[in-house]
Amino acid sequence: MPALADDVTAQHPIVLFDGVCNLCAKSVQFVIRNDRAGVFRFASLQSVTAQKILRATHHEHTALTSVLLLVDGRLYRKSEAALQICRRLDRAWPALYYLFAWVPVRLADKVYDYIGARRYRWFGKKDACWIPSAELATRFVDVQGDASTRIDAA
Repeated sequence: MPALADDVTAQHPIVLFDGVCNLCAKSVQFVIRNDRAGVFRFASLQSVTAQKILRATHHEHTALTSVLLLVDGRLYRKSEAALQICRRLDRAWPALYYLFAWVPVRLADKVYDYIGARRYRWFGKKDACWIPSAELATRFVDVQGDASTRIDAA
């Protein structure tokens, strides 16, 4: 695995998300608000860092169709990633993991895919990747990437 990913993933799960998707950006902001300990780190799937992580984990991910979560060298995707993220959040959010963990992954992924296929139509899409405000930049492992293809966010 690349040195950056080794350093970061040794202590932090990394959420890989579609950086131009409004639903995905809002989901990342939700995770940040509900992760007071600052456990999670983030990278857009369009970033060089995410591509390095995907190659290192032998994961082909050419379509930006799902959220991915890298924890201790294991890559979770789609509904499993969402539940594993909930499991690590503050307050009552881990209850979602325990409530829905019994649902077969194939069924949960069908619901995930249904929403994912319509996310741009329902929630919109940016012309460039969302990047965090200066206060949140330390939580993102790919902020130093190509600024010409990104949008600043508050």
